[in-house]
Amino acid sequence: MRPFSRWLPYPAVSLCALGLLFIILPIASRYWLGWSSLAGYLSDLGIGSLLLLLSYRRPLLAVPLILAWGLMLLGNAELVAAVGRMPEPGDLKYLSDPQFVGRSTQGAGITYPALAIALIGIALACLLSGRRRWPALPRYSLTVPLALLLGHAADQRFNPSEADQWQQFNLPHKLLAESLNRAQLGVEDWLDGDDASSPPDIAGLSKLDLAGTPLLAGAGKARNVLIVTLEGIPGAYIAANRAAIDSSYSEELMPRLSQWAERSMTTPDYVLHSHQTIRGLYAMLCGDYSKLDSGTPKGVELLNNQARSEQCLPAQMRSQGFSTHFLQGAGLRFMAKDQIMPQMGFQQTHGREWFRNKPYLEFPWGMDDKAYFEGALGYVKQLRKHKQPWMLTLLTVGTHQPYSAPKQYLERYPTAKQAAIGYLDDAVADFLEGLEKQGVLKDTLVIVTSDESHGLENVRLASAWGFNLVLAPDQAALPKVKPGVYGHVDLTASVLDYFALPVPDNIAGRSLFRDYSSSREIMSYTNGMLRQHDGAVFTECNFQQVCRRYASKGFIADQAEYLGRISGKQARLVSQRAALLDQSISGGQVGQRYQFANRERIDLKSEARDDWADNLIGAQYLEMPEGTRTRVTLKIEAVRLDRHGASLRLKTKEFDRDVQLSIPELPALQRGKTVTLSFDFDNPKTRKAFSFHLLGEGRGAIRISDFSVVTEPLPPELIAVQAPEEALETLAH
Repeated sequence: MRPFSRWLPYPAVSLCALGLLFIILPIASRYWLGWSSLAGYLSDLGIGSLLLLLSYRRPLLAVPLILAWGLMLLGNAELVAAVGRMPEPGDLKYLSDPQFVGRSTQGAGITYPALAIALIGIALACLLSGRRRWPALPRYSLTVPLALLLGHAADQRFNPSEADQWQQFNLPHKLLAESLNRAQLGVEDWLDGDDASSPPDIAGLSKLDLAGTPLLAGAGKARNVLIVTLEGIPGAYIAANRAAIDSSYSEELMPRLSQWAERSMTTPDYVLHSHQTIRGLYAMLCGDYSKLDSGTPKGVELLNNQARSEQCLPAQMRSQGFSTHFLQGAGLRFMAKDQIMPQMGFQQTHGREWFRNKPYLEFPWGMDDKAYFEGALGYVKQLRKHKQPWMLTLLTVGTHQPYSAPKQYLERYPTAKQAAIGYLDDAVADFLEGLEKQGVLKDTLVIVTSDESHGLENVRLASAWGFNLVLAPDQAALPKVKPGVYGHVDLTASVLDYFALPVPDNIAGRSLFRDYSSSREIMSYTNGMLRQHDGAVFTECNFQQVCRRYASKGFIADQAEYLGRISGKQARLVSQRAALLDQSISGGQVGQRYQFANRERIDLKSEARDDWADNLIGAQYLEMPEGTRTRVTLKIEAVRLDRHGASLRLKTKEFDRDVQLSIPELPALQRGKTVTLSFDFDNPKTRKAFSFHLLGEGRGAIRISDFSVVTEPLPPELIAVQAPEEALETLAH
């Protein structure tokens, strides 16, 4: 009997495999993942059929297209499941990075293994089939994907949707649409004669507003302040917040914290301005907007601005006689928090190394939440032994990807992420009960909030929806639900206002302890969306730089009336406002000078396995502007090494993916010796999310006495004559 494969000619087998990979699998996975929408199916059909036509009869082009498509499809699904957002264009660079994939899938593993297996199997079928001459397709075949993509564009224009990006686009379509729209906006600006010399007014966003009616008569009764920051928790997890805005989200993932919210003053319309922990901490502790893009975090820029640092909340409280403390469950060197937090004014800054209690879980980022809060309760107990008033800021890490929880929680919840949230809910509730037993709530202003939001599928604005719970000795004078729009930018002014302390003029925002009769302006940048609310109209600008306007009294709302869309010069004003807010520390200057060494003793590991967890320096997510040169100087001293010394490596990454610069190799560090190195590289194009990773292996300890990163403009004559390959060359000295 003839084998089945002989009844089907090779061209048909190949065409069938390509159709499965580029069309059937994306549509099936979209349905299976719950991302069904007309726009999404049009996107999959349009891009899928286009890739099929490009791959058919072109084996040299088919191989990279097949591999890239499979990687994008799986990477997009994994990132949406993990952090509730679609990859941004820059993120595409690290979807193929083994370090990123390995770290992201620790513990829980790949979220969708069935999708990965299907992709691998179908991709192999595509690559191994079709060895004979394939018949030509009709000439009009290309009109099919073009018609589908035009239909998608028409649907976007005439039937706008508030659905998440991943429900409306696949990843390559998102990239294509962004590129085309950028070109269109450039043409529109040129035709409109856009005048860049007339910047928009941002006074309503950057001003301090204490004109509201105070909720308290004079200073509050508390003598201390405790800020509890929960990693990645959105406001939708608080039942009172959902009820206040009539949210359609109904899952009870944090019932115990919701019970505490009933005893506190909760602010349902609470805005988070960005993703990333260091940006959230900066906004809430320094009364200023974090960067509304992916540029160098303002916390890092703060290292070069002592005057602005002294206006941050910890420095202000310290100047008023408070002892100031920061305690987190992870190590401090990542994102230079070992330097940024003291720069903000914390007298004591501690991370994973401070804890002596045994963790209940092995978690790659640091202390699990239960063990962390048990240690934090002891820290509070020690502070209460002193007569001096104190300020303590706590930061958890357990609800960061990869999510981890004890076995009994993993058995109770359908996903590891939900199990980790449930574990945190019990841990923070136990902590608050412990504070109450110690009597802390009688003399301490306690604020429970989150640094960022990991988002929720099918929940409008979930990536920007934060929460703020206030527990105070004067609770009876505070409302249970605080009306109005507030955000992290308001936290510094609120705490100073509660204690009736002077608020520096450069601090922005309103006070949570005042009632306002007028509306306010506020902005946010999360999930690739730049959002602005002026008190009556909510404007949301997507990755295509097209903005949609809605009538909305608040920022966070379950639904809003669509008013139409804007683009071109009108839309550009929104991004210009964001750009001006981004310059609050740097003043728009191109030059940057950072010193990341703190001269502390660092104990080495015998083996450095992870570029992030084992990184010895905190120079991450920097921006090097176009047309600049960056010089790096480092000096590493042996403090106590055995006779084998230590091996050192310096790596660079951009958007978490390795960047191959010609960095000189670091020589082995011998006992009693010092290693120095200096090199520079040019930036012909802007580098964003650029990170340095210094890894060391050995037995003993070292001290980093210098790690400076200086970026300065190139002379105009060098920019004009420099070839691209020369611009990327690193010069070692």
